[in-house]
Amino acid sequence: MTPPNPDFAPRLLDWFDRHGRHDLPWQGNTSAYRVWVSEIMLQQTQVKTVIPYFERFMATFPTVQALAAAPIDDVLHLWTGLGYYARARNLHRAAQQVCDQHGGDFPASVEALESLPGIGRSTAGAIVSIAFGQRAVILDGNVKRVLARHREIGGWPGQTAVHRALWQVAETFTPDARSADYTQAIMDLGATLCTRSKPRCDDCPVAADCAAAASGRQAEFPGRKPKKALPVKQTTMLIAVAASGEVYLRQRPANGIWGGLWCFPELSDSAACKRHCIDLWGLEPTALSVSDPFRHTFSHYHLDITPVVAQLPATPAAVMASEGQLWYNRAQPARVGLAAPVARLLASL
Repeated sequence: MTPPNPDFAPRLLDWFDRHGRHDLPWQGNTSAYRVWVSEIMLQQTQVKTVIPYFERFMATFPTVQALAAAPIDDVLHLWTGLGYYARARNLHRAAQQVCDQHGGDFPASVEALESLPGIGRSTAGAIVSIAFGQRAVILDGNVKRVLARHREIGGWPGQTAVHRALWQVAETFTPDARSADYTQAIMDLGATLCTRSKPRCDDCPVAADCAAAASGRQAEFPGRKPKKALPVKQTTMLIAVAASGEVYLRQRPANGIWGGLWCFPELSDSAACKRHCIDLWGLEPTALSVSDPFRHTFSHYHLDITPVVAQLPATPAAVMASEGQLWYNRAQPARVGLAAPVARLLASL
């Protein structure tokens, strides 16, 4: 691998000044709080998806103090549909730590930021560079792709040696001046030109010395994660509908899949759904409707979900005040976080 060209950063910054995105909602006010929220939302999520979530989040929680004081249900409610809900739970916990341990002010060092829940080295670097204007190195997914292609660093970035090599190049390329602009520029380059498929190399400001572009091997970098067959699990979701139209939901435990979100009871089959209604409320459903299963995929397994709608002859009032249980009114929805398949099924009723 040849040494990096020293004018990489100037070329990239010149391109960013003329062609980069400067009107994203988190760019106008680069407080540490806003930068942090945007960076967490942008993890594994595209900009166009994040924008409306970010705007709603800021309108509801304009400060870290407002976020820290909010019930976790309110936070998860605004996160519904964005996925990877551990991000929202960590965001809430980190906001409380910033208020409790740092007086409501974000620490301005990478090391101190990394001690907060959900903040890794790259996210901490982005906050330090963009919000505080200090030199800090980042290596998010877009940056990994740019650097792996430019230097032809082969292998999957999840491997220790590859990851270390990419950090070394990122450190070499990051300039001392205009660190905030450089951070946004290199992320922008990966998001808009150096894309996973069909990269626009003719428009790239650093294509002249990009090793992958020179060899025509852009598609080979970065290396893909080794594929393995995902196991398949099955579950039956009981959609109990009260006579008044409300739908029964339970809150999941704070940890694990869909942690803290509100979901339907998961049972073994439709017969178990009928027994569950009788055991829980003393009510036998007037009708059971079993729908075709559909698949929801997590990072480490597939979940095949069979929905069973149970029409109840009454509304069990005892559940109304029970912690971790609620009758969800679709006409006036509660501000709670819903797992994606639950939101989908509720919308289809």
